[in-house]
Amino acid sequence: MKKSGLLNPALVHAVARLGHTDTFVVADCGLPVPHDVEIIDLSVVFGIPRFRDVLDAILIEVVSEGGIAAEEVRGRRADQWITDQVSPVEYVPHEELKKLVADASFVVRTGETTSYANVIVRCGVPF
Repeated sequence: MKKSGLLNPALVHAVARLGHTDTFVVADCGLPVPHDVEIIDLSVVFGIPRFRDVLDAILIEVVSEGGIAAEEVRGRRADQWITDQVSPVEYVPHEELKKLVADASFVVRTGETTSYANVIVRCGVPF
């Protein structure tokens, strides 16, 4: 058994496959995901698990060189959750963000119900 870090087998596998410039999404429970993008669905009920908890856990194991969030998140609670962990953040209209999800390696669906709690994370390298 793993001693620490991510425990969900599908998430561990997906994170281990990431390379420089690959993207993945941490999303609220309502973000539409194209059928050909892998979904790692962690949602249990509304609010569990929380977006911030999932993002924090993943970013302990992943190098981020930036991200993309919806313009509509600015000034909302979720904006602070995103900017606390991902920098720099580019903002695009929510409709454009939904289109960009199609290029992601995978989407992690949380139980989050806070509006616009979605971020596309671009992977960096540790050297």
